[in-house]
Amino acid sequence: MGFGDLKSASGLKVLNDFLSTRSYIEGYVPSQADVAVFDAISAAPSADLCHALRWYNHIKSYQSQKNSLPGVKKPLGQYGPAGVADTTSGPTSKEDNDDEDDDIDLFGSDDEEDAEAARLKEERLAEYAAKKAKKPTLIAKSSILLDVKPWDDETDMAKLEECVRSIQMDGLVWGQSKLVPVGYGIKKLQIGCVVEDDKVGTDILEEKITAFEDFVQSMDVAAFNKI
Repeated sequence: MGFGDLKSASGLKVLNDFLSTRSYIEGYVPSQADVAVFDAISAAPSADLCHALRWYNHIKSYQSQKNSLPGVKKPLGQYGPAGVADTTSGPTSKEDNDDEDDDIDLFGSDDEEDAEAARLKEERLAEYAAKKAKKPTLIAKSSILLDVKPWDDETDMAKLEECVRSIQMDGLVWGQSKLVPVGYGIKKLQIGCVVEDDKVGTDILEEKITAFEDFVQSMDVAAFNKI
C-alpha cells in the first residue's frame, strides 16, 4: 500500500484518484491517517487535482487541533491503494519523535491512569447526553441556487462542475445543475444544493468553490430559500 512519492506529481495523482471516491484517507471523519499523509506533502496540490486539493484544504483547517484527531499515526506505506508502494522521501519529523517520546511514561501508574480515564469517559458521556437532550428535533435546512462563473469561454465546464461537486461536507447535498449562457460564448454553471443551516453556510461554500481558481472566477448566490 502507499501513494508512491507524495512529493512528486505522480504521487499526488495517485492521491487524487484515491480521494475521488472518499472524503478522508480512512473512515468518515478526519483522523491521524489524514495528518500523516498531509504532513508528507510539501505543497498544496494543483487545481487540476481537485479531489486532492479539496481534501488538502479541508485537513489544513484542522492544523491547530491535529494532535487531538482520533486514531494512531501509522507509516505512509499502510495507507492508500493496494499495489502502490510508498517511496516518499524525508526523515521522520521532530514532532513525530516528540510524540513517540511522550508515549513513554517511566513513572506513571496504570491503576491511576485507568481511574482517570474512566472518570473522563463518564464526564464526556454525561456531557454528550445533556447536549443530546437539549438538541432540537427539527433541523433547519435551506435550498440554495449558486451561479459559478468561469474565466472565459475556453474553461472546461465539465471539469469545473466536477471540482464543485467534489466538495463534500456534513450537511451538504448537491442537486441538479445546468449551463446558462451569459454572453460572448461564455456559460456559467448554475447548480443547486440543500444545506443544514447549522453546518453549512454560503461563506464556506464560496471559500471552497473559489479555491479552484484555475477554473472559477467567482460565485454568486442566485436564490436562497428556507425549507
